[in-house]
Amino acid sequence: MNTIRDVAKKAGVSVATVSRVINKKGKVSEKTELAVLQAIKELSYQPNSIARSLSSRKSNVVALIVPSINNAFFPELARAVEDIAQLNGYKLFLCNTDDSREKLVDYLNSLGSQYVDGLIIDSHNIKEADLTKLSRLGIPVVMIDRVIENSNYTSITVNNRAGGRLATEHLLEVGCKKIAHIQGPKNEMNSVQRMWGYRDQVGKLPWFDESWIAHAEFSVKSGYQATKELLIRHQDMDGIFASNDLIAIGALKAAYEWGKKIPNELAIVGFDGIDMSELTVPGITTIQQPIYQIGELAMHELLNQIKNSHAKPKKYILDIELVLRESTMRSQRYI
Repeated sequence: MNTIRDVAKKAGVSVATVSRVINKKGKVSEKTELAVLQAIKELSYQPNSIARSLSSRKSNVVALIVPSINNAFFPELARAVEDIAQLNGYKLFLCNTDDSREKLVDYLNSLGSQYVDGLIIDSHNIKEADLTKLSRLGIPVVMIDRVIENSNYTSITVNNRAGGRLATEHLLEVGCKKIAHIQGPKNEMNSVQRMWGYRDQVGKLPWFDESWIAHAEFSVKSGYQATKELLIRHQDMDGIFASNDLIAIGALKAAYEWGKKIPNELAIVGFDGIDMSELTVPGITTIQQPIYQIGELAMHELLNQIKNSHAKPKKYILDIELVLRESTMRSQRYI
């Protein structure tokens, strides 16, 4: 494989001159530039992208950090980020932290030392000190699903509490009398806000107490286990609001094994609107987030910050909507 020294030798110039032509920095005569470009073409030389990034401090690479690629929400989000990145000449690194603070810090240190042009971060493990360090390195950041109060970082979230209210209100409207909630991780802001939306609707009803709230990770298996616990605890339960669609899918499986008829004996609502929620039998009613729009907006905002280091941070709270499917479509005699 030919090197920059081979190009310099063929063009009859110094390595430094070849570097100036490649990086478009410094003065080079038109005759010399043409000679270098001709040598590059004849030798099929491919400039080292890492070396170029070290020289220019620009890599045309951005990174998306997510907590779990096992959750279908994040691959759908990543697709949108990558689409916009590619349209604008950027490559995307996808970093999966497995919800680990240690892995997150390792990624931040690695990316910060490799001249990545910007980061989109979705992690409840991120701390103000991490963001301050990235800011000192001159790396723009856009946050998803995580708002650090009084911070100067662009963030994109949805109205999670309103979504929790909407899900629970729908279950009440279709005739559910005793509605449980399966809350996602306690330390995740979106999960907590969805729980409070649920409590806004049922918290003052005479039957409600803390035993109607179960806890789970954002996974099918965890949702399945939490639903079994609720079915043992509350045999009169006739509705479940699950904190995300994966939990709702787990709830669907547990209800099937328990012999519960969906939706007439047990109605289920999820949250997120991932494609998988439409493919279950029955399909799951869900509170849909604009997943593609979130990723698209995040990348556009990151590009804006890359181009303009003085761009003002923005706080976006996007709308959600109720998508009706068979998991709550009760027959009239049950309402």
